[in-house]
Amino acid sequence: MSNSDTLVFKALKIVAWVIFVGLCIEAGGLLVNFVFSIYSPAFVENLYQKLDLSGIYSQSKWAFFSMYSFILVIAFLKAYLFYILIKLVSNFDLAKPFNEFVSEQISQISYYTFSIGLLSYLARQSAKSLNHQGFVTDSLNPFWADSQAFILMAAVVYIIALIFKRGIAIQNENDLTV
Repeated sequence: MSNSDTLVFKALKIVAWVIFVGLCIEAGGLLVNFVFSIYSPAFVENLYQKLDLSGIYSQSKWAFFSMYSFILVIAFLKAYLFYILIKLVSNFDLAKPFNEFVSEQISQISYYTFSIGLLSYLARQSAKSLNHQGFVTDSLNPFWADSQAFILMAAVVYIIALIFKRGIAIQNENDLTV
């Protein structure tokens, strides 16, 4: 392993931490806004990131809470996904990468990535359905714009997880024969 590889790995670890902190701030901000909107419905027009859902709230509280629940769950899943990634890179041994812990973490990353993609797709379809019923849901689109990318990324990460599992099996066979 060269020094440049180690340096790149450390830089990626820092980037993962920065993204994790940003996602935690976003999820926390959305959660605090949600709690405030329950106790003070006037707060609905000034949500996190200048999100104004007062039109949806005035038309149907059920639609507001279901759409906001999608936003919250997706935000928390993204934060948890990066938590798993940070656990992986913090305990990753570049000299001996094939072990059960790494394989399990990569598998979890693929499952959570797929969950985010699937929930984002369901949320986008629900928003489209509400849009056909007269609700204005255009401001919600940034929260689930990349559902197909998450599903595709989940497939790629799943293949990597399978490769790691096979690598561990080969490594264990080699350890037994020596």
